[in-house]
Amino acid sequence: MDALGLLLNGPRAVDPMILRMVMTGDWAVRITDRAPLTVVAVTRGDTVLSYDDGSSSPLNVGDVALIRGTEPYTIGATANCPPIAIIDESGHCLDPTGRHSVAEQMSFGVRSWGNTDSVRDTDTVMLVGTYQTGTVGRHLLDSLNRITVVESHDDPLVAMTESEAVVDAPGQEAVLSRLLDLLLITALRRALAAGHGPAWVRAHSDRVVGQSLRLLHNNIDHPWTVASLAEQVGVSRAVIARRFTELVGAPPMTYLATWRLSVAADMLDDTDATLDVIARRVGYGSAFALSTAFKRRYGVSPAVHRRRATGHVPHTTEQSGPQSG
Repeated sequence: MDALGLLLNGPRAVDPMILRMVMTGDWAVRITDRAPLTVVAVTRGDTVLSYDDGSSSPLNVGDVALIRGTEPYTIGATANCPPIAIIDESGHCLDPTGRHSVAEQMSFGVRSWGNTDSVRDTDTVMLVGTYQTGTVGRHLLDSLNRITVVESHDDPLVAMTESEAVVDAPGQEAVLSRLLDLLLITALRRALAAGHGPAWVRAHSDRVVGQSLRLLHNNIDHPWTVASLAEQVGVSRAVIARRFTELVGAPPMTYLATWRLSVAADMLDDTDATLDVIARRVGYGSAFALSTAFKRRYGVSPAVHRRRATGHVPHTTEQSGPQSG
């Protein structure tokens, strides 16, 4: 499988939240839903996404933004507009006090939401699609910055998604799920073409490092060492250690440990396999060894991670720790 295929092997929009958001005047919406990944396509007007640390990213018409949603953020007409609504961790739409629902009064038509029910030239219109916990691969989340913005002017896929989003027809949820996946894949391909995205994907073009990555990815359960990897690639240990670290940003065995835990997280999300089975499949000698490494990286045990992925455990059960690399 190629680098992008490996990156995308996992995300599937299942019962996604997808809507058309229409805003006018001075507005802002505070987002604290902790959704793993949100796709925003701006089809009219301009907006600004701001984080609590003061950083902000303008989103202009034609832009598609991939937002890794572990951090709260605000999206609005400008960086300083006060919120007119808050989306909380449960996905509820509340007033600025956080006490009262405004979802019904801000909804209009099919999958349409905002502070106006008529689109004018001065309004901002966005398509917003959210991947829920358990439907997006951990290795994809770990590879993304908290926001990635790509230009997608005149993209027929965006136009098709906007058109389908406001239709109420049989099978519509399935259609929108597949369109959301395609929006994500297309945006990631454009980001990679522009030189963004994870270093390990870009490093696949290097003969030595690319072959090393393919070996590690496709034989994750093998008891790799730097020496055995170098022997398979046909270079010295010093060469592979240096080139791998330069291009990927981490030594081979450090990268492999991260990859193994990412795949383990995906398996906890998407399968019923026991921890012993997962440990063997990703190259750990025992469930205990995997559990120890998993909690050290993600801040929670594999059992809690799995229950969260199925919506059975609130995020306050344990300290969440680092959710991504």
